[in-house]
Amino acid sequence: MGEKIKVGLLYGGKSGEHEVSLQTALAVMKAFDYTKYEIKPFYITKQGEWRSGAPLLQAPEEVAQLRFGESGTDNALVPLFTGLTEKAGNDRTAVSGVDVMFPLLHGTFGEDGTVQGLLEMANLPYVGAGVLASAVGMDKIMMKKVFAQEGIPQCAYRYFNRTQWQKDPHFFVMEVEVSLGYPCFIKPANLGSSVGISKAKNREELLKAIDYAFRFDRKVIVEEFVDAREIEVSVLGNDEPRASVPGEVVSSGDFYDYNAKYIDGKSVMQIPAQLPDETAEAVREMAVRAFLAIDGSGLSRVDFFMRKEDGKLLINEVNTMPGFTPFSMYPLMWKETGLSYQELLDKLIQLALERHAEKQQIDYTGGTE
Repeated sequence: MGEKIKVGLLYGGKSGEHEVSLQTALAVMKAFDYTKYEIKPFYITKQGEWRSGAPLLQAPEEVAQLRFGESGTDNALVPLFTGLTEKAGNDRTAVSGVDVMFPLLHGTFGEDGTVQGLLEMANLPYVGAGVLASAVGMDKIMMKKVFAQEGIPQCAYRYFNRTQWQKDPHFFVMEVEVSLGYPCFIKPANLGSSVGISKAKNREELLKAIDYAFRFDRKVIVEEFVDAREIEVSVLGNDEPRASVPGEVVSSGDFYDYNAKYIDGKSVMQIPAQLPDETAEAVREMAVRAFLAIDGSGLSRVDFFMRKEDGKLLINEVNTMPGFTPFSMYPLMWKETGLSYQELLDKLIQLALERHAEKQQIDYTGGTE
């Protein structure tokens, strides 16, 4: 057997999804084939400090083992960034200690292009979406503008930033009431896992929901209510992605918020979703279109509404770092499609290395030495 691929697992982070990231990291560590890979853990604390652990010979047994407190940020970052000053040909491992990074970060400072930009500067291969796709996938307003440009159907929406709202709240309230009506959904533009989302049935609830959403971001988006089934599709690949069988989420609550996702455990996942063949094919095709529209790479989960009154498909969002435990929708849909969790990890590492190799062919000097 050849030399093991050295994978840096990056997890934790400053976002409200810190604990979710730890659970994901533990699951991924347990699924890797340690005869093929050497795993080096990198932990980011809730305060944004980086920590690194020794290469793993086997998977940890519990989340507590994933938190490192001894070494400082310098000790974690210096090995990654020595490649900026030290040259070792194409052998990234000689200067960084890893062949490829696997970010398992959800939400702000992990799924929004910030960490991806850091890894680009370090010239390290990494799993998942790049800077642009990550940023667009996190910003619901920019995402919807891209979908609109691509002609992908979606629900009606309005948006505004904090300055605009403070200057003329009455204008935006009237715009929401006339254009969208009640009930409607209010969301921070940049946040994951349904944090900060509210459903408003009247003006009083709308005002409270907007104030609440502004706690989490400087931009707020308001969407029309759609009585619909929630259909999801997993996408895998780079320039020629493919889509899994669709799944369906039946939420335990009024909508699929953080509590319904992670806490009460009552939401039901139906895989595959019970859809006519032509509808299943249409949603898969639309998922690939959305993935390519944001210049996705590696993996994404694409979420849709299927309106109950007429069966029309409306795209909701693209999640560039979806839940990734063996019991999450993304890997479960691939399992139903015929790709196991371990095979999925292998494919994602391969895609990351392929994309990085392609980028090395780009001339960034503008033709000058």
